[in-house]
Order: sequence, then C-alpha cells, then structure tokens
Amino acid sequence: MQTRLNGKGIVVIGGSSGMGKAQVRRFIIEGAKVLIADRNVVAGEALVQELGDSVQFIQHDVRDENNWKNVIRFAEDFFDGPIDGLVNNAGILVEASLEDTSLETYQELIDIMQVGAFLGMKAAATSMRAKKGGSIITVSSTAGIVGYPCCFAYTAAKFAVRGMTKAAALDLADANIRVNSVHPGDTETPMIEGLGYRADAVPLKRFAEVDEIASLVLFLLSDESTYITGAEMVIDGGFTAQ
Repeated sequence: MQTRLNGKGIVVIGGSSGMGKAQVRRFIIEGAKVLIADRNVVAGEALVQELGDSVQFIQHDVRDENNWKNVIRFAEDFFDGPIDGLVNNAGILVEASLEDTSLETYQELIDIMQVGAFLGMKAAATSMRAKKGGSIITVSSTAGIVGYPCCFAYTAAKFAVRGMTKAAALDLADANIRVNSVHPGDTETPMIEGLGYRADAVPLKRFAEVDEIASLVLFLLSDESTYITGAEMVIDGGFTAQ
C-alpha cells in the first residue's frame, strides 16, 4: 500500500471502464477511498466486488443536476465527510464533420461533456468548501487543444471543458480548491477501437496506456501538486507539439 492519497475520498465519474477504471485501481493502491459514479451498473458493481471495502458504486447520469446532488451526498456518507477529489471522465466520441453533425448529436455531446462538467464542478465545490480544499480534474482531450477534423461536436465540447476549468480555478481559489484539465492524446481504450487511428502520427510512435493517464491524474489529486491550478496538462506523446 502506497500513501500518496492516504485518507482522501475521491469521486471518479466514468470509473467502470477505460481510463476511469485504471484510475480507481491506482487510487486504491495509494490509500484512497473511491466512489465510482457511472451509468454502467454491471461493470461498476463488478469492480466493487474486485476491489473490496474501499470502493463503492452509484449509478449516475452526468446530465442530471439532482443525480449530482445524490452522488455528493452518497460520497460524503461513504467518506465520513466532504470529498477531497473529483475526476470527471465522462465522454463519448462521435465522428462527424460540421456539415454532417445533427443538432441532436451536437446537443448530446455538449450535454454529457460540457454540461456534465459544469454540474460536477459546481456540486463538488459545495462539498469541498466545507473542508477548505480539494482537487477537481476534468478530463478533456488533445481535441481541446487543437481542432480535429470530422469530430466537430467532440472538439467543441472538449475546448469548452478547457475554458471552464480555468474559470472555475479562479472562482474557487479562495477556498483552496484546485481545478485542472487533463488532455490525453489517443489512448488504448474501447473508445478508439475500430476507428483506424494510427500510432505513427504520434512522435513517440504509440498510443498512451491508461495507467500513464492515471499517473498524471494521481499527481494532480495528491499533495504533490498543491500549487497547480487552472492548468491544462497535455499527455499526448508529443502529438500537439508538431
């Protein structure tokens, strides 16, 4: 057992699979208690069975403000006090250009990734103010740094998350609540399977592993990053440096 998150209570949105699942496992090793909030009940409950008493699961739709209030109440009961950290991994990818993006598709991606991030930061801040500190991490993308062709709505939502993170960091600094965005490049998750993305477009000639993203998120949750807020942390193998 490591101790970088010892005694901290962390809420992980989208913690049942992909990057979120890797984060949950890593945080438990580092001494945290973790609440997984996800739409996938079967996968979430299976992860709780695997990891034991330091983890709980609650079904969650990030678009619903009342759901967010329930998540925070559940977390505070589980942690025996205010939450220390929130990691919002919620996201979906739809490949469509500007002209091929329907209003319905655009609204769905905005609701999940932009509105969901807004509601999450707001709900978490209320809890964190009670203990005068905390760390909120919004998982954006390299599509929040540079434009992606044929991913119009996804890019719009991820750019919004980047800006919202900076504004929230300024609004919450007085309460010692840090807010940062993480911008992964293509990562080995089910989201990109079958899309034909090529690792040779990345300077390091490979996609990221979920554990590498988890390491960065862990750093931002830990007391090793207490002077970092409003930052955009790019982890992309050099892709956006080109």
